[in-house]
Amino acid sequence: MKKILVASATPAVNETVKNVCTKYSAYFDPLFCQDTEEALSFIDYEIPEIKILDFTSKSIDCDSILNAINKDPWLHNGGIIAVVENPAEVQKIEESKNPNILAAQTLYSFNENFDRLLRILWSNKQFLFNRGMQESVGALEKGGFVCGNDPFDTRMFTSFLVNYLYCTNRISENDRYALQTTLMELLTNALEHGNCNISYDDKTKYLEKGGNILDLIHQRLQDPEIAKRKIHIEYVIGKEESSFKISDEGNGFDWRKRVEQQDVDSEQMHGRGIFLSKELVSELKYNDKGNEVSFSIQNLHDSSNNVPLIMSAFSVIKYAKHQIVCKQNEPSNDLFFIVSGQFGVYVDGKLISVLTPNDMFIGEMAFLLNDRRSATIMSAGEGQLIRIPKSSFLNLIRKNPHYGIFLSKLLAQRVVRQNQKTLELSKELKALKG
Repeated sequence: MKKILVASATPAVNETVKNVCTKYSAYFDPLFCQDTEEALSFIDYEIPEIKILDFTSKSIDCDSILNAINKDPWLHNGGIIAVVENPAEVQKIEESKNPNILAAQTLYSFNENFDRLLRILWSNKQFLFNRGMQESVGALEKGGFVCGNDPFDTRMFTSFLVNYLYCTNRISENDRYALQTTLMELLTNALEHGNCNISYDDKTKYLEKGGNILDLIHQRLQDPEIAKRKIHIEYVIGKEESSFKISDEGNGFDWRKRVEQQDVDSEQMHGRGIFLSKELVSELKYNDKGNEVSFSIQNLHDSSNNVPLIMSAFSVIKYAKHQIVCKQNEPSNDLFFIVSGQFGVYVDGKLISVLTPNDMFIGEMAFLLNDRRSATIMSAGEGQLIRIPKSSFLNLIRKNPHYGIFLSKLLAQRVVRQNQKTLELSKELKALKG
């Protein structure tokens, strides 16, 4: 079940959430907060996957809540639904390209769309998880989305992919912005120029008259043939590389003309999407027809994309190849945050596992049990760790309870994985004996 924080003092917002969540009571568990500190405390202790921030509620400081989430990468799981006063505020939020925001809605559109939004969230629940809690990191993941001609959908699916890649340590903060921008630009092209048959000149004339492109899209969608078209997003997420393909069901466009144009007037009202995308990602390719585009990005390798700000007070320790971090039975209980590299875990001289930045910590057993080291840790190659004394980390937990929750969940997850391995070995032994 996914938790939903509802930071709102607006009766209409809370009623909508209550009514819709009743239909999905087996999947979503909402908690309503009408106070800023209560909402921040809930985020700290419960780490909700979905946050609804009602910026129309004057009694709640949603900007403070959003800033608290933005500055702590361990709170970037799931996503935020922002409820705002008017379409201008929606546009402002969308232009900020904040990857933590799944969708921005006016009060009216929130009431209209929340049911559909929850259905989309549940259908793609694999993208809503706590940082460090994804068991399949490193495995090849293939999939796709099919969305209609609604900018709301493209924003949602873009945020899913970008936040997922960031929380699984596959992209850096800079890559996060680049991928967010590229996907939105290409999906916007697929919607406007592809499915809706809005040419470059059509859009220019409409904007010059003071029109809103969303209104023009709405006009084109009155045509049943255009309205039934879909946008297809395919992804292949691997350990070394991730690739994406976007296709629409329109007639295509002359992408060569746009790509070959070198001198782009910075004063023009639009048309810079392809050039911007080419600057941000590698191998941007179109099919001949111009209704399909693909690109790939290189993933981070054995490196944490963001060290939490509260750990900046501790120094980073560099390790050379085969350097010992700690020894089995050693009487120490410091915790180590993995910044980069791979670290072997040896018990009685036998390698039992290898830890990377995706595992986040080294030494949580001795830390939690206040015991001697249960294993020897040795760097496989060059690597970096942040050593945090137990007393210091306990102080961090008092101020930021979700760090303790993360540590407990990580340990529980490792126990579950070990139990699964034990069961698999037992089955194999029984098969051999039988």
